[in-house]
Amino acid sequence: MATVAAVRLVLGDEELLAERAVSEVVTAARAADPTVQVHRGVAGDMTAGDLAVLTSPTLFGGGSVVVVESAQDARKDLAGALSEFAAAPVDGVRLVVVHAGGAKGKALADGLRKAGAEVVTAAKVKRAGDRLAFVKEEFRRLGARPGAGAAEALITAVGHDLRELANACAQLVADTGGRITVEEIEKYYRGRAEVTGFAVADAAVTGDVAGALGGLRWAMSVGVDAVPLADALATGVRNIAKVAGSRGSAYQLASALGMPPWQVEKAQQQARGWSPEGLVEAMRVAAELNGAVKGGAEDRGYALERAVLGIARARSAS
Repeated sequence: MATVAAVRLVLGDEELLAERAVSEVVTAARAADPTVQVHRGVAGDMTAGDLAVLTSPTLFGGGSVVVVESAQDARKDLAGALSEFAAAPVDGVRLVVVHAGGAKGKALADGLRKAGAEVVTAAKVKRAGDRLAFVKEEFRRLGARPGAGAAEALITAVGHDLRELANACAQLVADTGGRITVEEIEKYYRGRAEVTGFAVADAAVTGDVAGALGGLRWAMSVGVDAVPLADALATGVRNIAKVAGSRGSAYQLASALGMPPWQVEKAQQQARGWSPEGLVEAMRVAAELNGAVKGGAEDRGYALERAVLGIARARSAS
């Protein structure tokens, strides 16, 4: 267990990354001592006394890993006990504290950090570039040899959920032996890529009403949630607005706009035919849709169809 930190603070609300950070400690501990016991508890249901019991040396010897989840909900007594343990860990016991980040419970997170806890970030991956980096790293971790554009193609086909992307990477590596190309991904996910929100958005912002509505209805028929569909439409319009009027190559603009070069190039192509007035109207439609699908509209499918038509009309008017 010498290679495992005595106390690890997992900070962030991305479930997959948080789970991996916890599993890493458990796996390393068990590799050093197969008899290690793992105890899990939810901070909101725990007291300082509970923590004392879990972190006490066992009667029969052997180590243990104590995982405290949702630490941002810890009451004052538990928060104090966690900080005390971090400052003076018990030999043979490893503590993993999982904290969602943010303002709630920030004093506990800061206290653990100051006490010397190892900090592992598990924040939500929101930027396209970070998502792309995650997929590339996932392929590398699995020993794959992806071709140019493979990571981008997989994100287009699968979507933005990290767990789904990780599962897709593992499946592709297992089925292809690690030689992954764009053509292989398109063949593997034929059909699925056509129902993603971004495919719907691509059709809408280029004025392909039939294609957008067809893809939208197909997506909803196979259970794609309305929220990511609405987010994709908003992203499509927003990306065009970002590049509209900008001068320079995709690589020159990528850093300034906070977008990967391939996304800039795609938005530049889609921006042809849009006027400033049309973009303003499209952004209004996207904002209205966001409120409808996240605000509990009775018929979110109708709201999505109306938004697709509104965006396509805004482009036609341009």
